Amino acid sequence: MSSERVLITGGAAGIGRATAERCKAEGYDVVVIDHLDGDIVADLSDPRSTAAALEQALKNGPITRLVNNVGVVRPNPVQEQSLADLDAAVSLNLRCALQCLQAVLPGMKAARFGRVVNMSSRAALGKELRSAYAATKAGLIAMAKVWALELGDSGITANAVGPGPIQTELFDRANPPGSSHTKAIIDAIPVRRVGTPSDVANAVSFFLDQRSGFVTGQVLYVCGGMTVGAAGS
Repeated sequence: MSSERVLITGGAAGIGRATAERCKAEGYDVVVIDHLDGDIVADLSDPRSTAAALEQALKNGPITRLVNNVGVVRPNPVQEQSLADLDAAVSLNLRCALQCLQAVLPGMKAARFGRVVNMSSRAALGKELRSAYAATKAGLIAMAKVWALELGDSGITANAVGPGPIQTELFDRANPPGSSHTKAIIDAIPVRRVGTPSDVANAVSFFLDQRSGFVTGQVLYVCGGMTVGAAGS
C-alpha cells in the first residue's frame, strides 16, 4: 500500500538505522536516503542531490510517512562558530527537511493522510558549544508546529522528537565508556543511563502510527528526564 511507505533521511546508522529497523518490523515499506549507505545514496547537504534522490524515491509511488532524521552538529564555542558551520547546519538540518516535505506532500494530500516526524534534540533547549546545532534543532520544532497548523485539515500530522544522550558510535567516540566525563553525563540523567537508538525509534513509531492522528504539533523528549527541573547537560 502506498500509504505504508516511509522515507527516512540519514537512516544508515545510529538513530536513523534503529528507526528504519523498527519501521520494517512494523510492516512499512522503508526508503532510506543516506550519504553512506541506504536504498538511495545521496548528498543531502546539496539541494540538487536531494532533489534527485527524492525524485528517485517517489518513482515507486507516493510516500505518506516522513522522518526528517539527517543532521550535522559542528560543535564550537560561539566565538569560533563560523558562518560556514551555520550554513551547513541550516542546509542539512532545516532546508533538507523542508525540501523533503515539499516533495512528498502532494501524495499525502491526495491520500488525505500523512505523518511527519522531525528529529530535533534536547539541545534545542540550550547546550554549550551548539549555537548552530541548537538553533536548527529548535527550528525543526518550530517547523513541525507550523506544518501541524497548515496541514491538519488534510489528515497530516507533524511532530518532533528530541533525543537526549543516546549511545551511538558517535556518542561512544566522544564519551568513552567508563570515563569520568561519561559518568558525569549518566549521573545527570534521572533514569541513570544513556538512551539507546531503539528508545528514540519507539517514540518515532508512536508518531508515525495511523492511530496517532489526534497528536500533532508536539515535541516528545526522549532524554531520560533531563528536560525536567535543573538536570545537567
